[in-house]
Amino acid sequence: PRPAQLPPAPLCFTGRAETIGSLRATLVSTGAGAGHPRVAVVSGMAGVGKSALGVQVAHGLRAEFPDGQLYVRLHGATPGVPPLTVGQALAALLRDLGVEPRGVPEHPDAASALLRSLLAPTRTLLVLDDAVNAAQVRPLLPAGPGCAVIVTSRSPLTALDGVTRFPLVPLSDEESAELLRAVSGRDGLDGTHPLVGLTGRLPLALRIVAARLAARQVLTPDALAGQLAASDGRLYHLEYDDLSVRRSLAVALDALRASDREADRDAALALRRIGALDLPTYGVPLLARLLGTGERRTEAALDRLVDVALLDETAYGRYAPHDLVRDFAREVAREAAEGEAPGPTDPELTASGPTGSSSTNPDPTDIALHWYIASARRCVPALIPSGADRDNRLGATPAESERSGDTGSEAVPFASAAEAVAWGDREVANVVALVEGHAAASPLVPVLVRALFPYLQRRGRLRELSVLGRRALKVARLLGDDAAEAIALSDLAGLYFMQGQAGKALVLTDQALARWRGLGVVSRIQRCLNNRGLLLESLGRYVECELALRESLELARELGDLDGEAVAYSNLGNLYEHSDPRAAIEWHERSLALGETMGDSRVRESGHCNIGYAHLTLGEPARALEHFDRALSVSDGVDWQSGSQTRLGLVRALRGLDRTERAARECALLLARAELRADRYTAGLARHQQGLLYRSAGRTDEAYEQWELALDDLDGTDSTVTDELRELLLIRLNGPLTQGS
Repeated sequence: PRPAQLPPAPLCFTGRAETIGSLRATLVSTGAGAGHPRVAVVSGMAGVGKSALGVQVAHGLRAEFPDGQLYVRLHGATPGVPPLTVGQALAALLRDLGVEPRGVPEHPDAASALLRSLLAPTRTLLVLDDAVNAAQVRPLLPAGPGCAVIVTSRSPLTALDGVTRFPLVPLSDEESAELLRAVSGRDGLDGTHPLVGLTGRLPLALRIVAARLAARQVLTPDALAGQLAASDGRLYHLEYDDLSVRRSLAVALDALRASDREADRDAALALRRIGALDLPTYGVPLLARLLGTGERRTEAALDRLVDVALLDETAYGRYAPHDLVRDFAREVAREAAEGEAPGPTDPELTASGPTGSSSTNPDPTDIALHWYIASARRCVPALIPSGADRDNRLGATPAESERSGDTGSEAVPFASAAEAVAWGDREVANVVALVEGHAAASPLVPVLVRALFPYLQRRGRLRELSVLGRRALKVARLLGDDAAEAIALSDLAGLYFMQGQAGKALVLTDQALARWRGLGVVSRIQRCLNNRGLLLESLGRYVECELALRESLELARELGDLDGEAVAYSNLGNLYEHSDPRAAIEWHERSLALGETMGDSRVRESGHCNIGYAHLTLGEPARALEHFDRALSVSDGVDWQSGSQTRLGLVRALRGLDRTERAARECALLLARAELRADRYTAGLARHQQGLLYRSAGRTDEAYEQWELALDDLDGTDSTVTDELRELLLIRLNGPLTQGS
């Protein structure tokens, strides 16, 4: 009889309309390659709905393949069932095509040839469900041009030639809600319901949740969502009858553990390490340290995890698990930590710690902290090319040196500032997750944050600096390490300054200065005095400001610290701008000359930017524009604080020259970048300028809107712009707005 072996079509199949259309078109195509059978591979993680999609599409194609539809379950990832061998699969297909059991060739090659002969003249559709690898599938493929094949597998089976691949991702929010409603019979569930997110939008998990709702009418969706959200073992709630997300995931892990291939066993350990550390994303270098292997071997292990759909490669060299796989990995790590005793061949026994020592029980958090410290230290010379501050950030406090022998170790620096910030941009979310989730009280936290601060400051990562800076200060105080506490106080003061809260920054700076004076560390005293002068100037306390900066300049000269001297000149220039802008330019030119001598783009950018502001004070926007453009041209492009101040001055200069079109572009760019960084202070300053541009264009309503937003952004800061904004908004209440000056 003509085979018609397809399982029943899923009654509640949901979504995938675009994929179904593309899959149908591939399988019935008569264009290029029509002399060969059409083969489509549907791949994806456990529970994503591969088999359901394959069967759904196959039912819709029965009329296109009148000679029958063959279906064989290859058990590539069936809990408790070993995968079919090639011989078993061939024997099943041949018997289904009418071959007597005694007529099935024993040798797989002969059986495969007989299968091709029988299918060659026919128009038959094959569904090879749940394949384990390409080697299992290849002998089962027909050769006749009238046939088509749907293969489902967790792997994309990239070793198969001439196939079209359809990788599946979880459903959309609305598709997930539709599936929940269809299976559970509960109305009112939409894409915003917590169950959608808690199931990871995975069809298997959604069906389990819906089945539980259908079975217990008194169980409300909100109550079930509460159970899933409140439990550390979410996967325990994602089991019902013969459906289980955990068992589906465990099949792949068990196969990796039992494999005789090194890459597979490494992959199993890598998943365990991922569960133990639980970071947003993972890169090869860190996981190589966690596995105690080389990067090439680690990359092979991660490729295997991607191949069996336990990991996604989100960008080149960056990996992340699906939420439910993440839960599964955490369970695996927890179970191993609670009850597993490593055997003599366990790879963990040979995993080297961060200082090269072997450990039978390496702590993933400790390994990660040491790796991040070493990597952050690689950023420091690239971001601070010279000066005492660079040396201080690479060093260790006396208490840290006593606690750990390698906290002051040398690190090979990144080749450029751009390379350093690229590393920081990739890893900063991981650092925050590591410190908040695993290492909140580790004595290594102040060391890590100190080395990472130049990146955080130059990139304007205010949210991350707030979290990490406060944690570093708390740990330093718990340790009773006065030097580490003073560093953390200064770094937090830097955060407040970037937020426009100079008063709060000054309080912390004075606390840090008192500690450094007590410890007698001259280079740190000099840096604090420089910062103190900068803050006092912004608060209008000019006499105190000059005293602090003069002392800072003297100490910098005694130390031979050209970087510290350049910063002091720059801050003195800012001070003199209030009384004698021409003299201010002379101070800034001294700073700029030192920047040229040191070849330091930071100092050069800052020098040109400050000279530009002095020319604005003098009412010389054309001269100011020259220097702002020079500042942008010499910038290395990574310093958010200097870059934003330069662009703000650029907007003011362009506005003064009535070059409003470029001014509007630059202002919009600055505002967008500030909002991306959640930098409300810079956003408020940009909105102030944007409002002035709107006013000059006669767009008064939009001008007032921007000024109201700016005042809200600058609320709580020490910026004098707030007074101007209040005056501008007061005009709206008292009378019509004119363009004015």
